[in-house]
Amino acid sequence: MRAALVCLALCLAPVLVVASCADDTSGSLTPIPAPSDVGGTPTDAIRTGSGLAYRVLVEGTGSTPTATSQVQVHYTGWTTNGEMFDSSVARGMPATFGVGEVIAGWTEGLQLMKEGGQYRLWIPEILAYRGVAGRPAGMLVFDVELITVY
Repeated sequence: MRAALVCLALCLAPVLVVASCADDTSGSLTPIPAPSDVGGTPTDAIRTGSGLAYRVLVEGTGSTPTATSQVQVHYTGWTTNGEMFDSSVARGMPATFGVGEVIAGWTEGLQLMKEGGQYRLWIPEILAYRGVAGRPAGMLVFDVELITVY
């Protein structure tokens, strides 16, 4: 479990490489097919002032995290061309991390959710990796399930 936590910290922290984060011994994960709407933000997505867009897939009923909360989540991330670049689901192990310790789009998006909720987030590059070489470029799309807020 600790390896998965370290992996997530490395994968989602804004200054570290996401692509190096496969937690299996072969170095690759079985891809999860991308949703049909990863190519661009749908017109019916909710947009925030920062540029984050999201869609509620399942409304949660539990606690809402703050920027200082720890959370446990399942997630899958794709680029807008449908390429999966990371997934706790594919690894078969949820991830636990601090809400304020990840890319800005995740920090904002998680604070919109409640435990038990599942959202799709369209995170513009400015709220993700800002075009840094070696990291996923452009807008990123994540399906996130908020399992627990600590």
